[in-house]
Amino acid sequence: MLRAVYGDPRAAAELMPRLTERQSAGLDPLPTEPAELAPTLLRAHRARIQSLPDDTRLLLLLAAADQYPLPTHAFLRAVTAARLDTRPLEAAEAAGVAQATAGGVVFRDAWTMIAAYETGSPADRREAHRLLARVLCGDGETPGRSWHRGAGALGPSARLAAELGAAARQAHDAGLLTTARALAERAAALSPDARDQSRLLALAAACAWQSGDGDRARRLAAAGPEEALTGVLALRAGNASEAFDALLGAAVLRGSEAGEGGGEHPEVPSGGAEGADARGESSRTPSASAAHGGQEHGARATRVPTDHPSTGAHAPDTAAHAAVPPVPAAGFATPRVAGGVGAGAVGPPVPDGAGAGAAALPVPDGVRAGSVVPRVSGGAGVGSADPRVPDGAGAGSATPPAPHGAGAGAAALPVPDGVRAGSVVPRVSGGAGVGSEAPPVPGRAGAGTAAPRVPHGAGVGTAAPPVPDGADAADGAPDLVTAYPFAPGPAARLLARATEAAIYTGDLRRCREAARAADRLGIVAPGTLGALAAAFDGRYEDARDLLMAAAGRCGPGGDPTLLMHAGIAALLLGDHTGAATATLRAAASARARGATATVVQAMEFRAYADFWTGRPRAGEAAAAEALGQAYATGQDNGACHLQAALAMFAAITGDADVCRERAATARSYALARGLGLPAALAQWALAYLDLSSGRFAAAAARLRALAGFGPGHGHRAIRHLATPHYVEAAVRTGDTRVARAAHADYHRWASAVLSPDDLALSARCRALLVPGEEAVEHYREALELHSHGTRDFERARTELLFGSALRRLRRRTEARDRLHSALEAFDSFGAPHCAAQARTELRALGAPSPPASTAPDGLTTRLTAQQLLVARMAAEGATNREIADRLALSPRTIDHHLRGVFTRLDIRSRIELVRLLGEVGD
Repeated sequence: MLRAVYGDPRAAAELMPRLTERQSAGLDPLPTEPAELAPTLLRAHRARIQSLPDDTRLLLLLAAADQYPLPTHAFLRAVTAARLDTRPLEAAEAAGVAQATAGGVVFRDAWTMIAAYETGSPADRREAHRLLARVLCGDGETPGRSWHRGAGALGPSARLAAELGAAARQAHDAGLLTTARALAERAAALSPDARDQSRLLALAAACAWQSGDGDRARRLAAAGPEEALTGVLALRAGNASEAFDALLGAAVLRGSEAGEGGGEHPEVPSGGAEGADARGESSRTPSASAAHGGQEHGARATRVPTDHPSTGAHAPDTAAHAAVPPVPAAGFATPRVAGGVGAGAVGPPVPDGAGAGAAALPVPDGVRAGSVVPRVSGGAGVGSADPRVPDGAGAGSATPPAPHGAGAGAAALPVPDGVRAGSVVPRVSGGAGVGSEAPPVPGRAGAGTAAPRVPHGAGVGTAAPPVPDGADAADGAPDLVTAYPFAPGPAARLLARATEAAIYTGDLRRCREAARAADRLGIVAPGTLGALAAAFDGRYEDARDLLMAAAGRCGPGGDPTLLMHAGIAALLLGDHTGAATATLRAAASARARGATATVVQAMEFRAYADFWTGRPRAGEAAAAEALGQAYATGQDNGACHLQAALAMFAAITGDADVCRERAATARSYALARGLGLPAALAQWALAYLDLSSGRFAAAAARLRALAGFGPGHGHRAIRHLATPHYVEAAVRTGDTRVARAAHADYHRWASAVLSPDDLALSARCRALLVPGEEAVEHYREALELHSHGTRDFERARTELLFGSALRRLRRRTEARDRLHSALEAFDSFGAPHCAAQARTELRALGAPSPPASTAPDGLTTRLTAQQLLVARMAAEGATNREIADRLALSPRTIDHHLRGVFTRLDIRSRIELVRLLGEVGD
């Protein structure tokens, strides 16, 4: 809500009582227009502006138009061009409204700027925008110039709509997502064509979602409700089971109506990503106030028949096309790619009339080998049946896909370098990749098909293939089939989304249902999703091959979705260093592109890598920051996942109260929405807390419950990851029958992927399951394998268990060495419960053990990660309630943490806390 009201607490106080019950609960989006957010506050600001002299108000209007809603930094140039006198601004400064500076006008706050803009007459606003447009003529100022030209329009204009649409795509490609969203909205308001309006609104919704404006994205998406779009939104912030039903239904309908290839029924308007994963045939035109152009003229959107062949083109879906680089927008260059994977660099545009040997030209959905592709004039998208598309207007904008943060996502598998059209591409049973020959993908042009002649800058109605690294347009780039033979059509992308929803729920029945649908539609399952489905069915070798291919695509500077799914694949393969690298690169790439939503999702999966690699404190701090971003951007399912991750960190660091509170929060949300992944992770956190505290029976009971499947109740992947802990708890309670079966399955996976850490944990399980002396060699094998792995935390736990076994065998010297090594590691990781277990074993051995560290050489050695975070916020002046809101905890828990901080640091007040933090620089 603070984001919606520009961070103004007065506006928030006014908005709070005006929210509906559903808005207060987060079920409906918040208002997005200033007049709806805080009308009383806005009226007061308008009255103050209206009391100023006319010359002052006109200058303030020009300054506000230059800043709201898009900053274009052209005020001073406009003043110079119009030869305006800036002395009237002294009245505004005297009134405390704004201040003239060397860089322009600085308003007191956002609401004053909005009031200055909205007090101007429509005619004055149009003139201000036209003046600003005239002076914006430099390189890189096209989006700003187009915005002002559109805002200064009197009414609908196909030419201006096309210009704004192209500028929106250019801004999107430059990572200016907020700018792209505003341009696309204004373009939709000016477009007289309902189909273009739908596509532009889809682009606006996608940009709003990617930039983190979830409420605006949901409002824009509501302009044309459709089953597939409903499924995408449910997957992000709703019920995952409902998301699966909606997405699978849409996939089957689309595949049966148009055949896989989707030429007659494009799934997504080009540019559709998160908020636009479905056809955009139904739309409304944003009001003039929504576009902030002050216009009272606009085209009313009408319902377009869903079977119209030119309603829009589609962009790669996040899940199904994670390995495909962003689709080039109409009139813009094709992304260049390193080794067939999107690297983010820009390649040359397709020259007018270029054939197959020029730049990479995608083949429209539904085009068969040897079929004739119509030429479209003036930049119209390939496959469009309407020759009246205005010059420069593509068939639809293209937006890079924003990943879904739920559980495991999908990543489409690219063809290895050097594979040509018509060559045999290997595939794996149940997924694309390695193993057997795959037939040509239905609905795609095969070898020997001539590339269509496309005018320079023409928009394309399907995903563009990657251009090989270093290849110029003149060198000849492969067509779509060569570069990406498994590029799926609309039904395939929807099916991949449905499969993702099934995996998010942990419901194997839904996974198999999606697989049967894929068989009926003749769709090759993509990348990581295919690997997970294969793993769920026990086809570990197939899963390994797919995961290894996906994990290898994690070079710096790549597409954030591709990098994130490479991290997921690395996690499943047990390569935690690779997972940490890939997810960090995904977050960095997403930040560089302005894709705030993707940053959150990357950090969700980064948490898994931090669990066991000795970084619980750093991981906890990063996950807490991502949690706030998840809530702020409307990703409630991702926030639930992060709550569960924070419960796991609290279990490792021994913060029992926080662990239980976060786990309860995550499970209550997850169970209500069928989210098996976070529910299972929260259960694992509670079980680990019990295990590290010596409550073995409780730990075993919780871990056994992870085997239960069904929406929101368990998850196969988490059960697999927790198997070594279950074996330990079961052995301690004497119930080894089920533990042996669980270990056998775990060992089969470890033997398939050959991860040193997984093999080490399997050897540790074997040591726990055999008696006496027989276990020693298995422990030695485990430690040898750990030396080649990355799970430092689990290595320390193996040493603890080995030391305990050696003590019982009366091998005192080696037992003491192992236990001291484990104790030192646990102390460095900040895991007091595990360290206490090591000290207990040393005391039982009769060996001295160092006391728990209380050295004052740094706060990190005396406080838990959560306590340190609370202490810093308190020192900054935040109240307990504010800290609780920021960390998504209860004020009672914050009070408990602060009491612990004061006790551990031997202080009595916040003033002393501020002084201590300043002294230690921590």
